[in-house]
Amino acid sequence: MNWISLLHTIGEEPVFSSSLLLTPGENRGEIQKQLSRWTRVGKLLQLRRGLYALAPPYRKTVPAHFLVGNRLRPASYVSLQSALAYYGMIPEYVPEITSVTTGRPEKLDTPLGRYSYRHLAPSLFYGYHRIEIAHSQEAHVAYPEKALLDLIYLTPNADREDYLEELRLQNLEIIDRNRLDQFAIRSGKPKLERAVRTIMQIAEGEECESL
Repeated sequence: MNWISLLHTIGEEPVFSSSLLLTPGENRGEIQKQLSRWTRVGKLLQLRRGLYALAPPYRKTVPAHFLVGNRLRPASYVSLQSALAYYGMIPEYVPEITSVTTGRPEKLDTPLGRYSYRHLAPSLFYGYHRIEIAHSQEAHVAYPEKALLDLIYLTPNADREDYLEELRLQNLEIIDRNRLDQFAIRSGKPKLERAVRTIMQIAEGEECESL
């Protein structure tokens, strides 16, 4: 495979797997050697073993961070601070993309940024949807209610009122209170049910202040 063939095959794909290039007649070993050469000379960015993106001078599409997060760990969804910042629910800038997975926790430093993965039990792996996060790019992202509950679940003592106040939650009007309650009940975790009651109080306080 030559460079022109690669560009034709990749097209506008922001991130691609080396398996995409394994067409009939192609040798896996030779393809891997060529990918390594192109990475060394700066034509490709290797995100992790078998996963690549075209370098800026050659790519047609800038990879969206959330899509990259999904591709680095296919069995994951963006959640926690990254999802909350995306929905405008916390004021802080989040320097890395945070996701949850049923697999082992992991932190990855890539040419496209830092990505971290927290472990969730399979019984808690719900509450996300696939949304368009950039033109023709989609990613699995937690609903705002689940992103908040994931953060609380994974943070010690996060059901306490002082912790929830320190988050400086904002735009709470986007919270679907029925969905928040249902997600907490489904978890079977008293900690989350307690947190929901406090979150509701904070939201009601915001509503009163805005009147």
